[in-house]
Amino acid sequence: MNSIYKGYQIKTTLLIGIILTIMRCDATPKSPNIIIFFTDDQGYQDVGCFGSPLIKTPNLDQMARNGIRFTDFYSASPVCSPSRAALLTGCYPPRVGVPEVLWPNSQTGLEQKETTIADMLKQQGYATACIGKWHLGDQPNHLPTAQGFDQYFGIPFSNDMSVNPNSKVAKHIIFNEEMTIDSLREKKWRGSKVPLMRQDEVVEYPVNQTNLTESYTTEAIQFIKENKNHSFFLYLAHSMPHIPLHPSANFKGKSARGLYGDVIEELDWSMGQILKTLDELDLAENTLVIFTSDNGPWNLENGHGGSALPLRGYKFQTYEGGMREPMIAQWKGKIPASTVCSEIASTIDLFPTIAELTGASMPKTIIDGKNIWPLLSGQKKAKSPHEAYYYYHKTSLQAVRKGNWKLRIVEENIELFNLKDDISESKNIASQHPEKVKQLKQLIDQYDKELSANVR
Repeated sequence: MNSIYKGYQIKTTLLIGIILTIMRCDATPKSPNIIIFFTDDQGYQDVGCFGSPLIKTPNLDQMARNGIRFTDFYSASPVCSPSRAALLTGCYPPRVGVPEVLWPNSQTGLEQKETTIADMLKQQGYATACIGKWHLGDQPNHLPTAQGFDQYFGIPFSNDMSVNPNSKVAKHIIFNEEMTIDSLREKKWRGSKVPLMRQDEVVEYPVNQTNLTESYTTEAIQFIKENKNHSFFLYLAHSMPHIPLHPSANFKGKSARGLYGDVIEELDWSMGQILKTLDELDLAENTLVIFTSDNGPWNLENGHGGSALPLRGYKFQTYEGGMREPMIAQWKGKIPASTVCSEIASTIDLFPTIAELTGASMPKTIIDGKNIWPLLSGQKKAKSPHEAYYYYHKTSLQAVRKGNWKLRIVEENIELFNLKDDISESKNIASQHPEKVKQLKQLIDQYDKELSANVR
């Protein structure tokens, strides 16, 4: 009788073990989680591992040691809205109808007919969240919840803007600074007083910007925890260091770089919290994390702007400082540690790369980005998939880079640089290389003609 009982116990134990194993397998995402950590107006040099002499970014530096750092990574625009449209659609901004910065209550924005990364991954069964700055239209059909995101929590445009007086308002909205529903509905411009939204409703007005970085981080961690057993896409688009700068009390006055440094060091803390959460939940080996920024820093003399050194230029410009950004990527076990890549790559490449990694179908429309997984994964002799890279500002194609050569033409001012020899674009050698100018000018004309004929 005892032997029968013991046999029953063994069989029961084995059965429970098999069931638990199956449950664990089912709980493991079959496709990788994707996190894009996107800052606002951060300069090329404003990370420790990119050469910042005063700003401390231990978490981003450790992320670079765990993964890869790109030295020649580009945003697709030197300003906010177009750069975000490019990242989410894989296209140069004019192609998707977002060539300029959008303002509160604009009737235009990123159209629903465009496929975003969130749209693509939602079709794959992913949970999707946009947390932070959106800036692709604040009309109901332009908000994140209409663009493939299950969840949205953040401000709908830059933190120096105002409010859309026609916004949908939550039943229990929080009003600060003696504002009321009447003052929200006024068409009066109130600079730097922006709304905080959840889904498609304003939940706080004006938002306390001192708490933004921490609030976004808390929301992001909650989203990760809620979806730890499910494939997820998190687009964490921080509002900082766009001006006005607002570090929290825990970081204010702590950086040797002043207020701007305080803000960057808090963003580094935010990234640290995200990476820590992934480690605690055993998700780091199944999560691709990408850090970069939307465009270069403001050119400010009050210390509130960042640094693009050794690059030339700032935000609003198609010099390198306006569009070349720090980029770090980590995926433990997939991306080799302490890797540096100097091939040309861009935010427009994230869409097709993520499609490749997740098995998602690409849209049938034209996509300008290319799959850069061979670069990210450190494959030997991997080269940039771009024959040339193009620098748009608004609807103007102002520059092209092919290899180390860059031609920039603005208002008939022709500049040619060899970025390998002159990363600071300090020596215009156009007159010495007329054939190279002709060759690159032909590329500009051909590409702009094709794109203009296929604007959506």
